[in-house]
Amino acid sequence: MARKPTPAGTPPTSGVAHMVDLVRHVVPPMHPGGIPFVAAPLAVAILGRRKPWLRRAGLASALACATFFRHPHRVPPNRAGVVVAPADGEIALVDHAVPPAELGLGSEERPRVSIFLSVLDVHVQRSPVGGTVRSVVHTPGKFLSADLADASEVNERTSMLIETRDGAEVAVVQIAGLLARRIVNDAQIGDTLPIGDTYGLIRFGSRVDTYLPVGSTLLVERGQRTIGAETVLAQLPTVS
Repeated sequence: MARKPTPAGTPPTSGVAHMVDLVRHVVPPMHPGGIPFVAAPLAVAILGRRKPWLRRAGLASALACATFFRHPHRVPPNRAGVVVAPADGEIALVDHAVPPAELGLGSEERPRVSIFLSVLDVHVQRSPVGGTVRSVVHTPGKFLSADLADASEVNERTSMLIETRDGAEVAVVQIAGLLARRIVNDAQIGDTLPIGDTYGLIRFGSRVDTYLPVGSTLLVERGQRTIGAETVLAQLPTVS
């Protein structure tokens, strides 16, 4: 089995250690939020181990939940002023829209990129920029299909405003969908988030909108697939 190139001077690893390292890179870890959803069907499989159909159903459910809550390692770009995708998925909208009123960003339209997450996508959310969390607001609402344009305004959501070191304000909004009934946002006002850092999770199927400062250069198109923390959505305007 081929070995991944390592920097010069790296101590050699044993065959067993190398196999463990390969497994860790191929099989992503699971977000802690998925532990109860995996533990419950595993318990069913163990308790019902004498009944093949029940054991198989429990194991299959546990595997499906572990896959849904996967939390792969990502490496964000180190270019200054870039905005990365806050989630894996498909870009549903690239347009201009007024940010959610609860963030207090005014009524001027801003560039917006909407990412739709199917139940098969990684569902953790990552900070699109590095900066300080200025606002986190949860707004109750409906559970329409997240790929509808109206979902941004009427669906349940959690809106977060991040201010970069240069003073740019970037808003990221987690939006519930038909199956998504729980939005998790672990960030708090005053937290400093590195670019690409995981801050939340939506269960199960959802949408994430990113609102950018006026003057930002959009670098993606509708229908494009994104990789959270790695796909560059836009370049922020240069600070004079």
